[in-house]
Amino acid sequence: MQKTTIALIAMALAGLSGSALAKLPAPSEEAKAAAALAKEKAAWGDKVSAYQLCKSQDKVAAQYLKGKKDVKPAETPACADPGPFVASAPAPAAAPAAAPAAAQPAAPAAAAQTSAKK
Repeated sequence: MQKTTIALIAMALAGLSGSALAKLPAPSEEAKAAAALAKEKAAWGDKVSAYQLCKSQDKVAAQYLKGKKDVKPAETPACADPGPFVASAPAPAAAPAAAPAAAQPAAPAAAAQTSAKK
């Protein structure tokens, strides 16, 4: 009974390990953009956390130094406020495709202006 159970477990693990080696499809452009935005938000959240920690440490140090008259506080850099979250600009791949389309209507307008001057 015990040997049969061990054999069944071994076969099940062998079957599952083959599916773990399968490749996933490449992420779409939307998925890549969403991942980049999530990465930016996480980095900004880390900066906010560091800022809040810095402010709380300054507050605790000020409370401590209030009771100590003969202790000179050490010089520390000021806490840097990261400000509100601002997403980076979208991918520049879309901008070159729009530029030629915008340039085409400008050419007939320029020709109309030169013919109107004559």
